[in-house]
Amino acid sequence: MSAVVAVIDDLREESDELDELVRELAAPDWRGPTPADRWTVAHQIAHLSWTDEVALLAATEPDRFGDEVTKALAAPDSFVDEAADALVAAHAPGALLARWREGRQRLDKVLRDAPDGTRIPWYGPPMSVASMATARLMETWAHGQDIADALGVTRTPTARLRHVARIGVRARNYAYAVRGITAPEEEFRVELLTPDGETIAYGPEGAAQRITGPLLDFCLLVTQRAHRSDLAVTAEGRDADQWLSIAQAFAGPPGPGRLPRAEQGDHR
Repeated sequence: MSAVVAVIDDLREESDELDELVRELAAPDWRGPTPADRWTVAHQIAHLSWTDEVALLAATEPDRFGDEVTKALAAPDSFVDEAADALVAAHAPGALLARWREGRQRLDKVLRDAPDGTRIPWYGPPMSVASMATARLMETWAHGQDIADALGVTRTPTARLRHVARIGVRARNYAYAVRGITAPEEEFRVELLTPDGETIAYGPEGAAQRITGPLLDFCLLVTQRAHRSDLAVTAEGRDADQWLSIAQAFAGPPGPGRLPRAEQGDHR
C-alpha cells in the first residue's frame, strides 16, 4: 500500500468514526453549543462538509476554486463562519449529514484517482494529494474533538494522530509567520509518546530546542483544542517554549484557542 493510499484510508476511517458519533443524535443535540464560539454541533459538520466540497472543487475545477480564494481574501475573518452559517440555515440535521457524507465520498474518489505528482491549489501553497488528505484528516479530528467535548464523550486515541502531529510540526514556521514573527532558523526536536508506548520523533536528535509529551496532548495543542496549561507537553529552550504558545496546525489567522479547563463553562 502506498503512503498516499494509507493516509486517504485513514481519512476515511476518521470521518466514519465521527459519523458514528453524530448519526443518532436528536435534533436538540445538533443545536447544542460546542467550545467554538457560536458554533453548534451542526456548524461543526457544516464546516467539514463545506471544506470537503471546496477541496473537491480545488482538485477538479481549479479556476472556479480561484473564485473561492478571492472571496476568502475579501473577508478573511468571516468567510468560514459565513459558509457554516449558510449550510446550517439551509439544511435540517439529516440533510446536512447526508451532504457531508456525499461530499467526503466524492473527495475520497478524486484523491484516490489523482495521477502521481498531482498538485492541488489551496488557500496557501498548492498541496500534494497526501498533504490534502492529511489536512482533511486533521480538520476532521479537530472538529470531531469539538463535538465530542460538547457531548461529553471521551474518544480513544488512534494511530491516525500521527498525521495530526506531523502536520503540526510541519506548520511550525507558519505559526510564526501568521503572527508576524520571524521563525527560528534552527530545527526543533519533537518526541511524542503514543498510547502504545512507542516514541515518534521529528527533527535532529541533538537539537537544543526540544518538545516532549504524549502524542494526544501534542495534537490537542497544535489544533488548539486544549489550553497548554492542561496538557503534559513540555519545552526545553526559549524558542521551543514560545512555539508551544503559538502553535497551530491549521491554515488561516491565529485562533483564540481554548481557555484553561478551570475557566471553561459547560457547553452541553
